[in-house]
Amino acid sequence: MARAATTSDAFNAIAEPQRREILVLLRDGERPVTDLARDLGMTQPQASKHLRVLREVGLVQVRGAGKQRLYGLDARGLRPIHEWVGGFERFWNESFDPLDEYVQELKQAKQEGPQDGDDQ
Repeated sequence: MARAATTSDAFNAIAEPQRREILVLLRDGERPVTDLARDLGMTQPQASKHLRVLREVGLVQVRGAGKQRLYGLDARGLRPIHEWVGGFERFWNESFDPLDEYVQELKQAKQEGPQDGDDQ
């Protein structure tokens, strides 16, 4: 069962896997809570609790459309997460550079391959 956010922090909100899945579903556009609950295999009250947490931390917006409430992604709330993860970009680039060099060496060796008559 979803619990209320203990902070007004996006990191806390997305720590819950079902909330991350809600954000993934909302990438494609607004959806009513009933659709989200169905796609996630949970009850409407459970989905509503998760949506409330996401709304409180600024990751989800809600608007009325007749009798329905439509929930949509507010990606601006993901900015602190994006910035934090972006700080690791240099680490990943430096980690993958030696691997890329090795792959290029393997490709080059494969292209050169054994020449006719080299074995004799």
